[in-house]
Amino acid sequence: MDFLTSIQVSASGLNVQRQRMDAIASNLANIETTRTPEGGPYKRKDVVVSAVPMNEDFAATLHQQMFDSIREAHVAEIVEDQSEPQMVFQPSHPDANEQGYVAMPNINLMEEMVNLINATRSFEANIQAMNSAKTMALRAIDLGR
Repeated sequence: MDFLTSIQVSASGLNVQRQRMDAIASNLANIETTRTPEGGPYKRKDVVVSAVPMNEDFAATLHQQMFDSIREAHVAEIVEDQSEPQMVFQPSHPDANEQGYVAMPNINLMEEMVNLINATRSFEANIQAMNSAKTMALRAIDLGR
């Protein structure tokens, strides 16, 4: 693996963590949203991440088939939570049903905050890996002088 490959792998990790943070921010922003264009309360979003081989050219594809390959992280899809909404008793709310219950998004604030911290730490780790690869490349150049 060369330095540029390690930087590319770290960059894919940065992209995935940014998309995770975007989904978490959307969940937190809509924690009280009871109306959406689709109808009903906001549905929690979650990012599905997959590891895909780095395919740059034919030689890389051939090498991948013969040996273990380096894998990048990519967002496979963003899915909506299909669980039932939380029913909260608020008879004065404009979206309350006949019994006085309001369908609220099924978003757990603490879970989202833990996910946000996790995504932030993963983002920082990818930046550190990228900086380490850059430092190694600079030291290799210095050795060549």
